[in-house]
Amino acid sequence: MDFKKFSSSIGSSPSPGYLALKGFRGEFRGYELTSVKMEDSAPIMKWRNDQMSALRQSAPLTQIEQKAYFDNVVKPSFTQKKPDLVLLRLTYQNTLIGYGGLIHINWTDRKAKVSFLLETERAKDSFQYGRDCSIFLNLLMKCAFDSLDLNKIFTHSYTHRPFLINSIEASGFRREGMLRQDTKVDGQWVDAVIASCLKSEYLKQFPPPQ
Repeated sequence: MDFKKFSSSIGSSPSPGYLALKGFRGEFRGYELTSVKMEDSAPIMKWRNDQMSALRQSAPLTQIEQKAYFDNVVKPSFTQKKPDLVLLRLTYQNTLIGYGGLIHINWTDRKAKVSFLLETERAKDSFQYGRDCSIFLNLLMKCAFDSLDLNKIFTHSYTHRPFLINSIEASGFRREGMLRQDTKVDGQWVDAVIASCLKSEYLKQFPPPQ
């Protein structure tokens, strides 16, 4: 996959969504990454409840809980210059297929943790998951480093999902270390793999136009 053909468009004024993104829109071969919408709340809740073993979620979300989170956390972050999180929607041919973004943003140290969740049926195909995840991560790098001027983004993934770890590392993230038996999944202890990408590494792969 030739990621050199990735593109983004930055408008002269912010598009609906995050003020901090300055109208960022990432595009690649029918895929598009933009600010999450309030109406994405329902499908996201369904995917999270379908895939609880892939998340640190101990119980199914309710509609009341999900609505409260979007109303009280997500919506206010749209107008903040330095939000604590930036959630993004991933679409393919204008259909919502996943979401994720940057959470626990540390504006002092200019770093953030990456999150990603794919639509449940697409996530069952490891090849499809790998492709979607790699495209998401490469578009997210443009968002994190070009629009938000962060210095580092990092992931925290578990060894019971090796296809996810492979996708992360194939996308240019470098493994920093492993937390042994970090959590239990379906009654079994699993390790956590920490990987990160620096802005300097991103710029080597995608140098700015001269």
